[in-house]
Amino acid sequence: MRARNGNKINLLFNVTPAVLEEYRDPILAALQHKNIDAHTGLLGDIAPEDVDYIIHATGGPITDFAPFNHTRAVLSLWAGVEKIVGNTTLTQPLCRMVDDGLRQGMVEWVVGHVLRAHLGMDRYVCQKPRAWEQHVPPLATDRSVTVLGLGELGSAAATALAQLGFRVTGWSRSPRHVAGVHCLAGQENLPHALASAEIVVGLLPQTPETIDLLNAERLALLPKGSFIVNAGRGTLIVDEALVAALDSGQIAQATLDVFRTEPVPPDHPFWSHPRVTISPHIAAATRASTAAEKIAENIARAESGQPLHHVVDRTLSY
Repeated sequence: MRARNGNKINLLFNVTPAVLEEYRDPILAALQHKNIDAHTGLLGDIAPEDVDYIIHATGGPITDFAPFNHTRAVLSLWAGVEKIVGNTTLTQPLCRMVDDGLRQGMVEWVVGHVLRAHLGMDRYVCQKPRAWEQHVPPLATDRSVTVLGLGELGSAAATALAQLGFRVTGWSRSPRHVAGVHCLAGQENLPHALASAEIVVGLLPQTPETIDLLNAERLALLPKGSFIVNAGRGTLIVDEALVAALDSGQIAQATLDVFRTEPVPPDHPFWSHPRVTISPHIAAATRASTAAEKIAENIARAESGQPLHHVVDRTLSY
């Protein structure tokens, strides 16, 4: 590695000040554990031709990556890369974040809200005082859950739900195999995946094929009274179609962690709808302690001539 010769790598942070404060020291510490010394800076601190790696997060000032012609990789701190993957000046390898903390956080959030819907917990949390009404939920083995998206996060969530006993169907664009999950693939199988889904979990990335996937026509395919739990991307669901389906009773309740516009505008109907729960994009937050290890691991791989992990396929957008 370069550090063994006394050389420091040049690490440029293309992030907001808040992200820099949270991530810089953990990343430097993780690099030190791998015997890699780094000089860090922001835009203007390091000459573009001298930058070895760029740490990227949404909101960073760099939009033109062409001057960084010796940069070996752009390493995203977030799992979603839809806001950068289409940048035509970005010719360097782009790596998305996949780490244990992010995966575990998503699994816990998804399982928690699926169980909330399955058990009808809102009925008792929100009930009026002294209302002794017993509503016995079905067992997990009698409930069908469909997970849309079987990538790293979707597969982990689907596996956890299957281990609890739910009848889990997973749908993805290309064929996947997940133990204990009935896997379907391709547009022709999407209606089958939705037709039995008493609870739908959205964990798809944003691509041209997934935008507006759950429109009025597809929401109508769900069993009446289904629940929606979306933590993938807000563009998956047509907002107006979801509100209409909630009003008609086609959808019983929606828990949404991701939205087309974030923060959600104050006048958006989701805020006031009695059967919508807004979760402020916290389902799978990147945590500095675990993400720093993955950043350091990828840099160490590149420095030793090994292939990078989690390189984004530009044709797939993830």
